[in-house]
This record gives sequence, structure tokens and C-alpha cells, in this order.
Amino acid sequence: MKRINHWVGGRVLVGASGREGPVFDPALGRQQAVVDFASAAEVDQAVAVARQAFLSWRQTSLARRSEVLFALRELVSAHRLELASLISAEHGKVPADALGEVARGIENLEFACGIPTLLKGGYSEQASTGVDVHGVRQPLGVVACITPFNFPAMVPMWMFATALACGNTVVLKPSEKTPSACLLFAELMQRAGLPDGCFNVVHGDRIAADRLLAHPDIDAISFVGSTPVARHVYETGTRHDKRVQALGGAKNHMLVLGDADLNAAADAAVSAAFGSAGERCMAISVLLVADSVADGLLERIRSRMADIVVGPASQPGTDMGPLITREHRDAVAAHIAHAVDDGARVLVDGRVGAPTEGWFLRPSLIDNVRPGMRCYDQEIFGPVLCVMRVAGYEEGLAVINANQFGNGAALFTRDGGAARSFGFDVQAGMVGINVPVPVPVAHFSFGGWKASLFGDQHIYGPEGVNFYTRAKVITSRWPGAERAGVDLNFPRNR
Repeated sequence: MKRINHWVGGRVLVGASGREGPVFDPALGRQQAVVDFASAAEVDQAVAVARQAFLSWRQTSLARRSEVLFALRELVSAHRLELASLISAEHGKVPADALGEVARGIENLEFACGIPTLLKGGYSEQASTGVDVHGVRQPLGVVACITPFNFPAMVPMWMFATALACGNTVVLKPSEKTPSACLLFAELMQRAGLPDGCFNVVHGDRIAADRLLAHPDIDAISFVGSTPVARHVYETGTRHDKRVQALGGAKNHMLVLGDADLNAAADAAVSAAFGSAGERCMAISVLLVADSVADGLLERIRSRMADIVVGPASQPGTDMGPLITREHRDAVAAHIAHAVDDGARVLVDGRVGAPTEGWFLRPSLIDNVRPGMRCYDQEIFGPVLCVMRVAGYEEGLAVINANQFGNGAALFTRDGGAARSFGFDVQAGMVGINVPVPVPVAHFSFGGWKASLFGDQHIYGPEGVNFYTRAKVITSRWPGAERAGVDLNFPRNR
């Protein structure tokens, strides 16, 4: 059976811990590979290599770093089909969805290619008499990146592209469920000219992750995952004096007002709720719809759901693949059962008619949902769309703002005033106006509010540059023809 190893110091490192984990094909429900699990000692080895590589990489010119990133961008683009194939094989995404993930990740590589401009500092000449002041941003050191199963290519590119461009070195721990894409990245980086040791991959479970969180030579941690784990990462990392950005879970709402284009809203709701089998932190999982148009919108949604083809990524014409594990499939199915117990109405039951081989569910639509129900209060992370009927804008906004999560929110309307108010009032980090999945483009930054983010900086974009660097201000004065003399008074800027 295929074995997936670590990558440390520019070469494959065979695991020596004696621990391993299975990698499944979720479309078949069968194990397809074994992945090495790193011990604390193996994590230490990767960090030591990255620390040594940092000494020279931080001194590499911005022009050279940019050159490496440009070369990497071209290589990743040339291998996008191979990356997408790895994603489909280990996660189950259909090819078009996997290719879309790779494309969005490449945007972050393109942003990082502009690092000479992004790291321009400020300069004040003659800030005081004969004194000049300039500011610079310098890399932190070794960055640990801990990434989720659902975006095994895009989320790592969110992190390592900016981290490396800023002059840091990286130790990446991908999800043990989808580990292969990051090893292809490692090979492509070597071909692009990145010095050995600047990018390292260690696989594993909590043992490896917790060692990264506590390691004294790790300077910063980037994490994407569920809210309970994000809270643990943030609290543990900061307790060990590290800079941490930890992105957690979500319960994204889409509010449809009575004046909205119902066909466009139905298309958006179905696409945003069921793409990637709902395993997206930016999936729409709650539809808030004005009472006046609720029945008409739900009729449109149901008709579109009936046309969704569920099956393995290898099957032509498939729209939606499996869930990642049997346990997760069963947990999502349990939410549908709980919804009935809690008094909601299941309009479309995804437990019915799903393929029996592999870990599949069909899309589900649940009406008459309200806060306090388990299907509303908890993140389901699967192909389930919950519907709440509201009187209008004010009630819908209140529901969104009362939720514990604040990742994303969307409004569908033709009313420009309502749209402007929504953008101002809604308590979410990413907002869509007639856009159901408002993931920012690469030259902005991604991140939520409330329980969806732990830390001060969002990921990638300008905030990513700030996160992976620290500011330094240099004040200088060069001696002139006259001696200044001794002055024990407090310096004055005159």
C-alpha cells in the first residue's frame, strides 16, 4: 500500500515514530494509503532545519524571493490537474471544484509575487534637526502552518505563499486525511529554486500539532479548522509566547428580502450550501427568507436540488461528492434526525437515495428552523440547508448578529439602501451583497469575527503580510561639521 512520508530539508523523510494513520478514498470507503505520523522528536528535527534555513533565507533579496515565487506560480499552474486529482482522490471533491480550489490558491501566490512592493517601508527625512527616521518590516522566523482536510491545496497556499515571500521559513502540518497535495508543493518549490529547509512538511495528529504549538523555535502559528480546536491553538500558542492566527468554524447566513430576484437567490443558495458537500467554512448553512416570498423561493430551491448528481469524482457529470469520513457522514445524518426531534420540518431528506458505496449523503433542506435547535446552533459542515422564515430585514439581521459565529453573511435584494445598511450593521468578517460565498480576493484578507477567529490578524492579503512580519523603526543621525556636544536633557524633536 502507498506510504506517505514527511519532507524535511529538501528530501523525503521516512517516519521513524512507529505511528501511522490511514488515508481513505471517501468515494469508495476504502483505505488507499498510509501516512506517517511524526513524533515530537521528528517535529523538532523539522523545526531545527527550518531555523537553520531561516538564517540565509531572511537575507535573500526581495528580488530573488519574488523570482522564486513567480517560478512556483508557474509550476503550480502547470501541475493544477495533478493537484486537483490528489484533492479528488483524498477529499472526494468533483474535478471542477478541485480545480477551482487550486485556482483560488494560485491567486495568493500571485499576490505574494509582489513582495518587493508589499514590504516597502516609510521614510521621514529631517524628522528632527539632522535626524532621519525610516520603518521596515522584517520576517519573524519559523512559521508553523496547520491546515484542514477540506482545502488541502488552497489553505496551505493562503499561508506559505506570504510567509515565504516575507522571508520566513515554514513547517507545515497538513490534515492527516488529505496529506498528499502538500508533498507535491514541496517538490515544486524545490524546482522553483527555494533553498532546502525553507519549506518542510510533517504529518501527524495532535502529538505533532501540540509540539508545534509549544516548540520554542516556532515564532508564529497559522491555523484553520473548527472553533474548539482554533481556541485550543490560540490559547496554547499564545501561552508559549507565539503570534497566532486561528480561524474557526462558521454558521453563515443568507438573508433574502422580498424584492430579491428569486431565481438568482435559489441558484446562489443551492450552489453555496451544497458545493463541496457543504464542507466549506464559507458554505451557506442558514437561509433567512422573508415570509412573503418563502414558499416561492423554497419551491425553486427544491427543483434545483432534484437535479444535483451525487457520486464519486471519477463519475462524469457528478455535481457533489462524498463526505470525508464515515463518522462525519453519520454525524451530519444525525443532525437531520435531531431537526425532526426538535420540531423542524425536513422538506428534502439527504439520507434517502444516497449512493451506498462510500460516505455519501444527498443534499437536505430543513424548514421552520429556529435558534435553540441543534441543527441551527451547531456547525454541521455538510450538505444541509436550514431555513428560517423572518418578517423582513430587521428580524433577519437580528438573527445573524445574535449567532455565536461571524465568518460570513450574504444579503439578496434589489434595494441599495438595505444593502448599504447590511454591510454596515452585520456582525461578520466577510459580507456578500447578491454574492453567496464572499471569499475575498487575494489582495484583501480572509477572516471572520466572534467565534470564527482567534487572533488580531486575518489570513493572507495585506493582513497576512503584517502577520508574518514585525515592524522596526530606525532613527539615524550622521555627524556634520560641528560637534553637537553633551546634552543630558530629554531629546526634543526640534
